[in-house]
Amino acid sequence: MDNWDEIRTAYHVARIGTVSGAAEVLGVHHATVIRHIDALEARLGVKLFQRHARGYTATEAGRELMKVAQATEDQFSHLAARLRGTANDISGELVVTSLPGLVEQVAPTLNRLQREHPELRVRYVSDVRLFRLEYGEAHVAIRAGGKPQEPDNVVQSFCIHRRGLYASPDYVERHGLPESEDDLARHRFVGPVDPENRAPFYRWLTARVPDSAFVVRTNEDRMVLETVRGGVAIGFLSARLAGFFPELVEVMPQRPEWDTPLWLVTHVDLHRTPRIQLFLKALKEDAQKYDHA
Repeated sequence: MDNWDEIRTAYHVARIGTVSGAAEVLGVHHATVIRHIDALEARLGVKLFQRHARGYTATEAGRELMKVAQATEDQFSHLAARLRGTANDISGELVVTSLPGLVEQVAPTLNRLQREHPELRVRYVSDVRLFRLEYGEAHVAIRAGGKPQEPDNVVQSFCIHRRGLYASPDYVERHGLPESEDDLARHRFVGPVDPENRAPFYRWLTARVPDSAFVVRTNEDRMVLETVRGGVAIGFLSARLAGFFPELVEVMPQRPEWDTPLWLVTHVDLHRTPRIQLFLKALKEDAQKYDHA
């Protein structure tokens, strides 16, 4: 593959979004990066990037190239490790994405793996949007809700993400606790920015209280936590996160309809690479330890 250097350069530009960032990763001058991109576009006869003031954005053709380059680079890295007889060595980049609010579930595992494998580089991104695994935007996605159906992805059941309804002692002192579901409407709540949020616990709550009961709306789980701890309102928190704050009061017992199933999703081309298999195994083991603690 005579033009692999050019393809690899394009891959890093697409992944990072800037010529200078790609040059730093590749250890070359930025002029070399530009020359590789220009030569590859000329050879292929297509535009791979839209240039703008903030950097480079991959076109549809560029995203297709990124998909192939990601898989090829990972396969080359795995092959090199096997040829060196060190296929069990864990190194390189691991990109993990999830919905916001799962950091307490993921961070302990990532921290443990980095202590055990210092050559592993982790990028953890939380966002409500779905990252495109086929374009190399992430190696592992932790998704919530119904089972993902993309045909090129490997989907494994992970665990159940449990939420509880919590208040602070200060809130309870001033407002009391709901005596029943019918009593919820007289209380104050922190909820999602989008009133149509499809999370099961929010669907349950919005079916029982009026919009006026939501005195704070936010898309930040940390803001939900601080609003609850500050005594402003009642809110749903991860049961795991709430466990770090034993002073919080559970408003009512957890209910199965508040639970959200979580799935581990990887692209079929990268699923068996050592670092991804290690992470998946460690994440599931840590989740089981927590559930049985």
